[in-house]
Amino acid sequence: MTAAPLAEAPVSHRLTALDRCDACGAQAYIAAEVGGSELLYCAHHGRKFEEKLRAVATNWHDETAKLQD
Repeated sequence: MTAAPLAEAPVSHRLTALDRCDACGAQAYIAAEVGGSELLYCAHHGRKFEEKLRAVATNWHDETAKLQD
């Protein structure tokens, strides 16, 4: 028996222009929960740290699609 494919959940936009990147202060488009704390990153730093963060993050929220709208 094969598992049914998971439907992709719609992106909920919860980050605002007031949310700033922890690395450089630019507008945050990615939020990662690590060790009970939320880390915010711009698209650039989110992609730069994504591989390492995803390995330890309990939640990954990506709103970079807003940049293409």
